[in-house]
Amino acid sequence: MPKLPLACALVLGCAALTANAQAVRLEKNMSLELANKMAAATVAACSADKFNVTATVVDRAGTVRAVQRADHAGPHTLAASQAKAFTAASGKNTTLAMMEGAQKNPAAANVALIPGYLLLGGGVPVKVGDEVIGAVGVGGAPGGHLDEKCALAGIAAVQDLLK
Repeated sequence: MPKLPLACALVLGCAALTANAQAVRLEKNMSLELANKMAAATVAACSADKFNVTATVVDRAGTVRAVQRADHAGPHTLAASQAKAFTAASGKNTTLAMMEGAQKNPAAANVALIPGYLLLGGGVPVKVGDEVIGAVGVGGAPGGHLDEKCALAGIAAVQDLLK
């Protein structure tokens, strides 16, 4: 009979250990080095097209990791790039796709009312595999589609580091 309570205690103890192991998560995130390289590459891509922009890179939680503002970039570009990066990281989608979805679907239009969200093109999530680890937001090119093009170029420039 003493073996039965001991076996039950052992089984319950193993179950508790398994539950605790699942309570702690390991997640990939944006390093400062990666964020700085991405911001610089993004601004350089826009500068090559003669666009004076600001690029903001955020981590998976939408917290700013790096910002670069080109000479002659307008003062509004800082807030716009940050809001686009936050929106892309939070929504795990490009801000251009989110904007188009909100325009086509009246039920999704309220997403624009979320504090900190900006549904204009130029925010792109940064992924390692299928996991979003942050986002790049760009403001200042003459159109959100051009901001997005620069963000994609900045991500492509550091693609070998996204493994």
